Amino acid sequence: MDGATRDQRRSSDEPLGVWLVGARGAVATTTIVGAIALKRGHTGSVGLVTESDPFHGSGLASLDALVFGGHDLLDTPLVKAAHALCRDVGPLAPDLVRLLEDELSTSEQHLRLAPAIVAGQPPREFVRAVQRDLAEFRTSSGARRVIVVNVATTEPLPPSDLLGLDLAGLERMLDVPDARLPTSALYAYAAIDMGMPYVNFTPSVGASLVALEALAQARGVPHAGRDGKTGETLLKSVLAPMFRMRGLQVRSWVGFNVLGNADGLALADPVTAASKTESKGKVVPAILGYEPHTLVRIDYVPTLGDWKTAWDFIQFEGFLRTPMTLQFTWQGADSALAAPLVLDLVRLVDLAASRGERGGLGHLAFFFKSPVSCEVHDLAEQHALLCRHVKGS
Repeated sequence: MDGATRDQRRSSDEPLGVWLVGARGAVATTTIVGAIALKRGHTGSVGLVTESDPFHGSGLASLDALVFGGHDLLDTPLVKAAHALCRDVGPLAPDLVRLLEDELSTSEQHLRLAPAIVAGQPPREFVRAVQRDLAEFRTSSGARRVIVVNVATTEPLPPSDLLGLDLAGLERMLDVPDARLPTSALYAYAAIDMGMPYVNFTPSVGASLVALEALAQARGVPHAGRDGKTGETLLKSVLAPMFRMRGLQVRSWVGFNVLGNADGLALADPVTAASKTESKGKVVPAILGYEPHTLVRIDYVPTLGDWKTAWDFIQFEGFLRTPMTLQFTWQGADSALAAPLVLDLVRLVDLAASRGERGGLGHLAFFFKSPVSCEVHDLAEQHALLCRHVKGS
């Protein structure tokens, strides 16, 4: 074994910190439970892309090396949060949660209440508070690197004047009392400024600002996002290429989504829902190359808990202008679909950082509805891009 291989293997087994923004929510809780269950041999690797053949031998961090910390606005114990996700409300088996109660309690040591955004203070004070907790986590966990992952509740769309703001302008805004800056962008700034890679699994703006891309380039830090692709949009990115390749003309594509959990509650607000529908709605036209009639609707049904259902109706035209339709129904557990992708992204972003990559990671488009630094939305093309990049070809 040569020196580089030994260093890579040693690095992959050293602690890798994962700082979850929204650490006691459904996705974060399921991610932590899943990582512990994998480590203890209580579950298999179904749903983990990075455990499939194309990624073997690529130098990814061991799943056993992950150490979790994070911020949340609530102080609900992880054990209680996990039990709240047991069937039929969520994806977790009660027996599994009982088996992992001690490990979940131990994981509490690195979870903190999120700092408050105080009226009258400049946003930089919030950033500094976040950075203090990140620095303490890096030290106390012994992590060789910390990856910050946003799995918090969706935010409304940011002010339009923020999108094109350069880094100097953002730096000035950070010092203006009560400046309107999205919390997700403040977390992204805090992480990237400290040299910590950032993953935005939500539709919130996160690091997808011109200013934060410039900061990532300057600090030599990679970031990935935006809005994890777990259900209806995943199917859209598979089916839309079929219509394009077969020369079938899509006339209308409408989708109706119902879900429970905190994300569903947040999306009951039309202002917040605009972030989600914007990212869900652009995939089909981007793949087809034209604009059929599209509609995306999201409704909150509290009795569904962590489960979600999508019903899509597609009207298309075939040979001799024959009208036809396709309908599909997708039902799944939101957190069980998202959690393995969070684990995949942590490992892949860590690999990118180890290789010295910086800025938006376009090869991770496979995981997102609104990928940064990539205009490819066809799932098969995204997967091929991901595999080629990881293999270095």
